Amino acid sequence: MSNPFTSDAFGGAGRGRGAGQGWPLNGIWEAMEQFGKQFEQKVGGGSTRVSRGDVRAAVLALLAEKPMHGYQIIREIEDRSGGSWKPSPGSVYPTLQLLADEGLILATESEGRKTYSLTEEGRDVAGADSDRTAPWEASGSRENLRTGALPKAGVDLAQAVAQVGRSGNPEQVKQAVDVLDEARRKIFSILAQG
Repeated sequence: MSNPFTSDAFGGAGRGRGAGQGWPLNGIWEAMEQFGKQFEQKVGGGSTRVSRGDVRAAVLALLAEKPMHGYQIIREIEDRSGGSWKPSPGSVYPTLQLLADEGLILATESEGRKTYSLTEEGRDVAGADSDRTAPWEASGSRENLRTGALPKAGVDLAQAVAQVGRSGNPEQVKQAVDVLDEARRKIFSILAQG
């Protein structure tokens, strides 16, 4: 009978990094590293490439709700997309300048920070687009979760597991393994429902 604390987490004795050193979660740690790398490769580090038109539409849609500064716009798009789209300042600020040049938004400075709001013409343009799907939802919420929230949750879990593996005592490691086994069963049961 093998002791789970003297073999790796996948049941093989001493496979992977640190083989023979007695660390119980070598296999899980390596699998979690591979898991994170796969998602980074598939989804470009958690960000989605979008067109300039999408950034423009997103800025107009958000400013139709309330005035915001550039950083607020970036954060709001990231939050509303479930983390799958975080436009860079290099795409948002030029868009804000272009919209200001077109007379669609107005920038007011307060305490060293520019806050942007729609002009009357900007409200007309934003209102004309209000029946369209918001740019952060354009690829569908299911796809956003698949390429944003799900990988992020997996990577966050991997980091937590790695921390327990590095600094947890044997009882904490055993509890973590039990939690992971239960989580795996629950995740597969989700697939079985649909």
